[in-house]
Amino acid sequence: MIVVLLAGGLLCWLSGRQSPAYARWTALLTVSTDMVLACCLCWLYHEFPDKSSWFINYQINWIPSMGVSLHVALDGFGMVLLLLTFFLGILAVLCSWNEIQERAGFYYFNLLWTLAGISGVFVAMDLFLFYFCWEVMLIPMYLLIILWGDSRRRYAAYKFFLFTQAGSLLMLLSILALYFIHGQQSGQYTFDYFELLRTTFQSNTAWWIMAGFMIAFTIKLPMIPFHNWLPDAHSEAPTAGSLLLAGLLLKTGAYGIVRFVLPLFPEASAAIAWWAMLFGVTGIIYGAVLAFSQTDIKRLIAYTSVSHMGFVLLGIFSFSEIAMQGVVMQMLTHGLSTGALFVMAGMLKERLHTRDITKMGGLWTSMPAMAEPLFYLQWHLPVYLCWVTSSQNSLYCSGPLQ
Repeated sequence: MIVVLLAGGLLCWLSGRQSPAYARWTALLTVSTDMVLACCLCWLYHEFPDKSSWFINYQINWIPSMGVSLHVALDGFGMVLLLLTFFLGILAVLCSWNEIQERAGFYYFNLLWTLAGISGVFVAMDLFLFYFCWEVMLIPMYLLIILWGDSRRRYAAYKFFLFTQAGSLLMLLSILALYFIHGQQSGQYTFDYFELLRTTFQSNTAWWIMAGFMIAFTIKLPMIPFHNWLPDAHSEAPTAGSLLLAGLLLKTGAYGIVRFVLPLFPEASAAIAWWAMLFGVTGIIYGAVLAFSQTDIKRLIAYTSVSHMGFVLLGIFSFSEIAMQGVVMQMLTHGLSTGALFVMAGMLKERLHTRDITKMGGLWTSMPAMAEPLFYLQWHLPVYLCWVTSSQNSLYCSGPLQ
């Protein structure tokens, strides 16, 4: 699936020189192919036949002299996130159909390579491969913002790049520290995730190595006070960029904490759990308060993401099974709902040429097709809720009954 996205991106770039339509259809076909493959995998591996936690575990040597392998694995957690990735990828291509007219081939190249990097992050079980996919994910997104963004796109792209690259460099130092410490203990230098799980650390060493991972992942999450890049990047990015940022890139931070920080550093994670939960609650309240004060519709949605990801951080460090299930559900539902909100915000921006909520009155006459479903829900959903909550001869209404 990753190779399909990489090859499809290159094909989009080449075909876009002939016609933008070729690039659009190539991108749509590429992501749809991966969506079909992911659905087939989901149908094949909807149960654990051998009570194992991994549906697929594939490994071949890549750079044997350095202990680097092409090691990818898929479990239920990764399966859900891959399905979300390809579904939102299809929406990203569709919402860019008429919005992107200039350099369409290069645009879809960056879009598909961003999706390829995200997919690689969700399945990489070699830390060198994981870091490689992490960078493949970030650089095309930077180009999407700086080339096709709004009026302040350069400022937003530079801030996004500086924040994320600073965290990436700290994570790289932590990965190298893990590599050398494990090599000294076992005599085998490797970046393999399952081998590194056997590494033992002194408490002080574990804390510093974990800090590099945590800062990189919480910048991407984002967590207070590393959230400053998010409102600018979300508001200035093109519609598809905002969709991928909110729906997928934020999830890579939560995924990294769950997949790498907790298993590799269990004692250090327990030691900082109280502080992580405190920052999570702070993010919930702070993001909600700032969202209430926004007049820019895309910044409003961006600040709600800060609040929602606070719930994810809170659930992860509560070390509860049901809370972890809630974390996965929150990641999935946030990706769908916030992605849909950014698509709607992009539609409003395209038609009204503004993101200012105070100038968006009277949309019924200019956008009746969008208003009619909302009108239908406003009057029919309360009736439905009254019906489903009825008990014998008593009727408990949850809304106005007309």
